Amino acid sequence: MSETIESLIKSGQTLMNLGNPKDALIIYDKILAQDPKHIQALLKKGHILGQLARYEQAIIAYDAVLSQEKNLLALLNKGLAHHYLGQVDIAIGCYDKVLKEKPNNPTTLYNKASSLIKSGKIQEGIKILSNVIKLDFSFKEKAKFDIEFEGIRKLNEFKEITV
Repeated sequence: MSETIESLIKSGQTLMNLGNPKDALIIYDKILAQDPKHIQALLKKGHILGQLARYEQAIIAYDAVLSQEKNLLALLNKGLAHHYLGQVDIAIGCYDKVLKEKPNNPTTLYNKASSLIKSGKIQEGIKILSNVIKLDFSFKEKAKFDIEFEGIRKLNEFKEITV
């Protein structure tokens, strides 16, 4: 008896919750073998591939979602994958598309600030980061310990917004 897509989705999520992303990936691939355009399976697959630092493959999964619908989560995560590949201009483009729909989304703004700083636009990135912290105070702690901001921790502007 073949498993239903619904039961496979639940199995995949259980495996993720138990910290078994590679096994969950196998489950999501089973779903995609049955339904290659299954949005939730593609999003989960992209997420896992990103966690496994397989960014090019993650982007393919997110593009498969975006070819079917406007999906802000796919755009945000595609931006992150490009960021980690060092393609910060493409990442910023993805974030800007999300921000057109949700201009004050703290996670997207935080990621954009990170990409801007990585690209050398430090003042612009710090300004956005400052605004993010005003929107959501939890990002202040996140920024203090984020490896992406290692190179600017000693700057007074960074210290002012994270103290």
